[in-house]
Amino acid sequence: MKIIKRDYLEKLINAIGTPDIKVITGIRRSGKSELLAMFKDYVLNSDKDANIIFIDYNLVDFEDLKEYKKLIEYIDDLYKPNKNNYIMIDEVQMCDGFENAINNFHAQKKYDIYITGSNAFLLSSDLATLFTGRQFSIEVYPFSYKEFLEYYDYENTDNNFDKFVLEGGFSGSYLYKEIEEKYDYIKEVYKTLIVRDIVDRNKIKNIPLMDSISDFLIDNISRITSYRSITETLKSNKMDVNDKTVGTYIKYLCDAFAFYKVRRYDIQGKMYLATQDKYYLSDHAVKYAIEGTKNMNYGSIYENIVAMELIRRGYEIYVGILYDKEIDFVASKRNEKIYIQVSSDLGNDFENETFKREVTPLLKIRDAYPKMIIARTHHDMFTYEGVQIVDIKDWLCNK
Repeated sequence: MKIIKRDYLEKLINAIGTPDIKVITGIRRSGKSELLAMFKDYVLNSDKDANIIFIDYNLVDFEDLKEYKKLIEYIDDLYKPNKNNYIMIDEVQMCDGFENAINNFHAQKKYDIYITGSNAFLLSSDLATLFTGRQFSIEVYPFSYKEFLEYYDYENTDNNFDKFVLEGGFSGSYLYKEIEEKYDYIKEVYKTLIVRDIVDRNKIKNIPLMDSISDFLIDNISRITSYRSITETLKSNKMDVNDKTVGTYIKYLCDAFAFYKVRRYDIQGKMYLATQDKYYLSDHAVKYAIEGTKNMNYGSIYENIVAMELIRRGYEIYVGILYDKEIDFVASKRNEKIYIQVSSDLGNDFENETFKREVTPLLKIRDAYPKMIIARTHHDMFTYEGVQIVDIKDWLCNK
């Protein structure tokens, strides 16, 4: 399989020598193991005297180390004084009591620690309770459009963007030639995530209910959703469920990085709105793998792609509400803020209804932060009354 250098590697390199526990997490098959292996190679090439203790729990070679006391004994035996000692553990959650071992190594202050774990076992919300030391977390996502182009050595063209829209960012699927084979791979990854990372970890007994909630969210990506609406839909299908259970199961799906929750925010009132949110898939191709491609809604897919790209770029995002009008994304990062509308097609002129619908909420915003419409324009970027209009494939390439 072809390996490309991703931005995450630079983040790990910059963290060398810090006292933090470096935690690499993210959805299954997003490239965590490959990232750790690339980092190992970097350290070997840049620090000739480094002592790297590398453990890959996917290999039977380390079968005897799946209990934390044995792991501690094994690593301490390999420690070398007067050298930079690195601990690198892939799929650390496969060791029973791994948090005890990692805390022990961190307390000794003689190791530089890097670990990966399958999504739900290393949640950002759980790290503070798992590890007594400070953590530096890197969340790895499926390939972006820019990484997709680099992998295939493609140019940024309409046809190649269409290919990305269909195939998504799970690079493991790129090894298969036929689109149905790619979707079979993605579907298997997603189903494994449901079973191993959610059902098994949380000891869920009502698996059909979990599947139904997952299917509902997949079918309604980019749409305003509430626990109540899901509950009512499931009850109409003769399922015994309540709002609390729906909320709990959705939290499990988000904890496992299957979905990302985006809250609604009243721009004028400057407060979050309760009960109704939007959910986006970690990779849009999951929708095609589960549901097929017969009734494709490009608007919701483009919105999902933009949402995940903003999250990749480190923005905090929410859905803006202003005078009963919706703004797809308000993206903020430190002192930066951007208002964004996403559309599949804006039409051919400024007078058509689609363009007016997208631009009107942006023009009503009175502050000076940038405003943008991201759409399939097939044109270079231009402006309309201060609003940037940019083609989605160009925006995804940072143009």
